[in-house]
Amino acid sequence: MEHAFPYDELGPLSCTGRGPDWNNAANIATNDVAGNFSLTLIDVIDTFIVLDDRQGFEQAVKNIIHAVSFDVDTKPQLFETTIRVLGGLLSGHIFANQTSQPFHLPWYRGELLDLAYDLGTRLMPAFSTPTGLPYARVNLRHGVMKGETWETCAAGAGTLLLEFGTLSRLTGDDQFEKAAKRAFFAVWNRKSDIGLVGNTLNARTGKWTPPELSGIGAGIDSFYEYALKWYIMTGEIEYLDVFDDAYAAVMRYSRASDGYWYRLVNMNTGDLAYYTVDSLSAFWPGLQVLAGDLENAIRSHLLYYNLWKQHSGMPEVYDTNYRVATSHQYPLRPEFIESTWYLYRATKDPFYLDVAERVLFDLTTRAKVRCGLSGIQDLRTNKQDDRMESFVLSETLKYLYLLFDEDNRLHDDDSNYVFTTEGHILKLDREHLRPNTPKSLRKYVSHQCPAYTPFGYSAEDGKMLGLTQGIRSRPDVEYARALVGNNATESDKRYWDVDGWCEKPKPEAYSYEFVLAPNGVIAPEDLSPSLLKLAVVSDGFIVHNITGIRTRIVQRLDGKGYDVRKIGHYAVRPGHTVYINDSTIFAPPSAVNLTQSNLWNRDRDVELEFFVTEALSPTIPQVNLNPPEFDIVISALSAFFGGDLSQVVSSEDSTVVSRFSRPEGLRIYQDKDNEQGCNPYLQSYSEGVLIAHRGGCTFLEKLMNANAASAAGVIVISDEDSGINPTANIDELDEAGNLNDTALVLLTKTSGKLLLEMIDDVEQQVGNQVVVALHRTRQRANSTDPDRTSQETPSSDLPTPTEEDTRDPSERVLYINGHALLNTRLLV
Repeated sequence: MEHAFPYDELGPLSCTGRGPDWNNAANIATNDVAGNFSLTLIDVIDTFIVLDDRQGFEQAVKNIIHAVSFDVDTKPQLFETTIRVLGGLLSGHIFANQTSQPFHLPWYRGELLDLAYDLGTRLMPAFSTPTGLPYARVNLRHGVMKGETWETCAAGAGTLLLEFGTLSRLTGDDQFEKAAKRAFFAVWNRKSDIGLVGNTLNARTGKWTPPELSGIGAGIDSFYEYALKWYIMTGEIEYLDVFDDAYAAVMRYSRASDGYWYRLVNMNTGDLAYYTVDSLSAFWPGLQVLAGDLENAIRSHLLYYNLWKQHSGMPEVYDTNYRVATSHQYPLRPEFIESTWYLYRATKDPFYLDVAERVLFDLTTRAKVRCGLSGIQDLRTNKQDDRMESFVLSETLKYLYLLFDEDNRLHDDDSNYVFTTEGHILKLDREHLRPNTPKSLRKYVSHQCPAYTPFGYSAEDGKMLGLTQGIRSRPDVEYARALVGNNATESDKRYWDVDGWCEKPKPEAYSYEFVLAPNGVIAPEDLSPSLLKLAVVSDGFIVHNITGIRTRIVQRLDGKGYDVRKIGHYAVRPGHTVYINDSTIFAPPSAVNLTQSNLWNRDRDVELEFFVTEALSPTIPQVNLNPPEFDIVISALSAFFGGDLSQVVSSEDSTVVSRFSRPEGLRIYQDKDNEQGCNPYLQSYSEGVLIAHRGGCTFLEKLMNANAASAAGVIVISDEDSGINPTANIDELDEAGNLNDTALVLLTKTSGKLLLEMIDDVEQQVGNQVVVALHRTRQRANSTDPDRTSQETPSSDLPTPTEEDTRDPSERVLYINGHALLNTRLLV
């Protein structure tokens, strides 16, 4: 205000104001944002809200009313003007006009909304195209100029809805919202066959322009953001549907196989096009937090954090293949800081405060000058730029301030407010919300973000046992550092542990597609299934014959499993249920021998009793143990191959019985060097049971390795709380040979965690060991002892089973590729 007002921007080195480049209309880097309308003043309006500066807010509103006019002969970019200027005016109006909050101005009469309406009207000519895709630029006095380019981008055309929609709701003039919605769906309806949105397209023809790239960075980024945020603000569920589908496509094709990088790919094939990422894509972890995908948000943020550490700023473009920045500018962009704020609010992990402290130090050291903050032209030399873009005050410092201000009112605001892509605070009162259309009226599903659970021991009576570990203790933190090529700092080494490791992540695919058929046979796809095969019902869809039906399953954002998202040519949305009415999925495999049929018909779940016995050495004193704590019964899911754990415990009949069935129990072993059980064991575990973690190889391979080590069985701990019965193909079983003397069972994630905690506790008490036995077998072995008192007490950490829970899981939901499809129901 001292050096630049009423110009658009501040020149922090020259201490002067900056406006449009009147001498060079082609200088779009300046002219796209500077429209001769006091840009920074408007863009900063709700930063006063965050700073709790009512006096500053009131003075800024007065300055805008007295100084700003949009009757100017300039041609700014539609997108930049919308997010910076229109968004700022609307946010300022909402707070100045809203009573019962400290920023209400009694003298205010809607002047900011009047300015917003005037600006919106001047922007409307940009939408006069055959496709509804707007021109990228418009003259505020004369409209679209002759010879204006038809080229626009997905973000530029699809990131208008929050501002234009809010303007329509507040003024009652729906032309703005209609235009923005038409533009949004003009982009989305042109997605590729694999669901990816491209970067640039022609507003006249609607065709994507070569090289038809897709990613999460410049040109596309905020399209995803506005799909989710418009849903949050209005509850219009079709926009959540768009986000869900777009996010699934990004996670399937743009995400690298390690789950960290998100790269540019060909929008039609999903093939990798470039190894580069840009600084704008650093917003992505924050959007993942807002969507509820915390685990993936933590991973992707770690990469940008390491880039920041390496450069003391965020380079504009970075090549992940050669691990080098290819564009070294940093104009003080906010995206990385924004994501850091979202992650801190979601996790409350102090690691993110340390990240923010590092950012604050670097900004102060590198960018702070006498008249403001200067952009960095070259992060290698710290060459400064005589420009402070308006987003520095509107976003960069706003999010940084919010990171440290624990008591900010916004943190307690449970309304439908959102931050726009320019950091403006928008929300709609109930009177401005509209009911969902009949098309979108379906069963209500609560879309709540999952609570973050830090690393540590499980809770007991509401209290944490032992130490709680933070982000720095994650086993994949070192992997993220290594990807960027950073050397470990002394601070990094403080969090190392002699028993720690650098884990190379192996994330599961986010989505799958299958052509269904019973018994694993290959069936041709039915491209047009009849209503007798696949039909619509009131609350979803019913499948009477699965053969040939193409199905897409997608990982749930809450981490609780998978959902069917598409079946045949129907899109399955939140609240829909897919009913399976095909009994052939339970038919035993055809053309198999008698033994294999017996395996198929064995018990699908068993009860395992875990208890503690004294070690064999007579010189070790016995430790008194609390029976309820160290004698528990846990339900497990048996495999359809290997040793049989059915009720028959005698090997005198034809049923195949495993050594696992010994009534006295078997000792449990863990091999720390082979945790997933995918490698051959280096020693024998005769008459013992091994623990392995799911992943890395097939269930059959885990069983084969355990069998080769002479083990009686292997307990696989799942990475999900939904259970499955491990299976294997007939050809694989024949090739594996005789495994009938070794059994495999699966524990869910929660049950497995309970078991591991029990083993850790016991191993700290010298002279005792954990053993496992079939629950019913041990009862039978001791039934003749009149003095025995049953101590099989389920752990209080396990949920109390309901009638529904005790039913066979395969009778309730469909499983594909080992994943429970939670929005399915089996009618057979």
